[in-house]
Amino acid sequence: MEYRLFFIGVLMGAYTWFSRGWQEEGGPTAPLPSALWHAAFLFLTGFSIAMIAVMSVETRARFISFAAHALSVGEVYPALVAGTVLGALGFWRAWSSGDSVESRRHFLAEDLEWAQTVFEAAFTASLLMMFVVQAFKIPSSSMENTLLIGDHLFVNKFVYGLRVPFIGRHILPLESVQRGDVVVFRFPVDDPRALHCGSVQYGKDFIKRVIGLPGDTVEVREGRVYVNGAPLGQEPYALYSDNERQPESLHAKELSPQRYQELWQNHLLDGELQNVERDFFGPVKVPQRAYFMMGDNRDRSCDSRYWGPVEERYVKGKAWLLYWPPARMKSIR
Repeated sequence: MEYRLFFIGVLMGAYTWFSRGWQEEGGPTAPLPSALWHAAFLFLTGFSIAMIAVMSVETRARFISFAAHALSVGEVYPALVAGTVLGALGFWRAWSSGDSVESRRHFLAEDLEWAQTVFEAAFTASLLMMFVVQAFKIPSSSMENTLLIGDHLFVNKFVYGLRVPFIGRHILPLESVQRGDVVVFRFPVDDPRALHCGSVQYGKDFIKRVIGLPGDTVEVREGRVYVNGAPLGQEPYALYSDNERQPESLHAKELSPQRYQELWQNHLLDGELQNVERDFFGPVKVPQRAYFMMGDNRDRSCDSRYWGPVEERYVKGKAWLLYWPPARMKSIR
C-alpha cells in the first residue's frame, strides 16, 4: 500500500510541477492542449483511485524492475481502464469549452490545486507508512490464539530501523529483532511463479513469531521446537490444534544434512518434501541476517518450516497494538 501511495505522490508531484510552470507562462492557448492536459489529470486520478481500491491480488509481474513488489498486472488493468474512462470524460469536458480563455485557465488552475493536494497527502502518507506505522489486517488463522482472523493492528516500522525503500536495508535501529517478537514481513521469495504451501505467496505480507535468530540451530521433533539442541521452553502463545502428529518424511531421512540445509536456505525444501515438514523438521542453521519464523498455531501455519528463512531485507516491522475489535484491544506480545 505504501508503495502505491508513493508512486501516486510522484505522479501528482510531476503533474503539479509542469502545471505550475505552464501557468506562469500564461497557460494553454488553444482548446486541444487544454483538453489533453485536463484528460491527463483525470486519467491519473482514475488510475490512482483504482490502484488503491484493488487490493486482493496474489501474483505480481516484474514489468518495472524496481517496482515489482508495488504494482501488479491484476491492479494495472482495471486502473488503466478507470483512468482511460475518466480521461476521455475530461477531454470532452475541456474540449467543449476550450474556446474560452477563462475556461482553459480555470481547468488548469483547478487541476493544479487538486494535484498539489493529492501530492502532499499521498507523499506524506506513504512516508509515514514506510517509516513510522502501518495498519495490518490478520488474513488467516496461523497466529491463533494470539491474533484472530480479521483482527486489525498497527505495525511499528521504525523500531528495527528505517527501512530504505526498494533495497530493504535498515538503518538507525532502536532495537534488534529478538526471539519471541511478532514480526510483519514480505514473503521471502522473489519468484512470482513459485508455489509454497499450495499456492503463490509472492508479494504477500506475512505475520509470524521469531523463533530462531542468526546462527541458531532449529529443529522440530513430534511438533515440539528445539533451538540449539534444547527445547524452546515455555510457549504460552503456542497452539496445537491437531491431536495427531504427522510422520517423519522418509525422503527427508535420505537427504544429507548439507543438502537439507541447502534446500531449506534456498526456499526449496517444501517442493522437495511435498509440504510434510510440520512435525518433523531440521535441524537447520539460520543464516546470518536472517530469521526462523513460525505461526503460534503450529498445526495451521505456513512458515519457515516450509519456505525457509526470512532474510532481514524482507522485515517490515514489529507488531505493536491490536486496535480492532475494541474488545480485544491490547499490545502484542
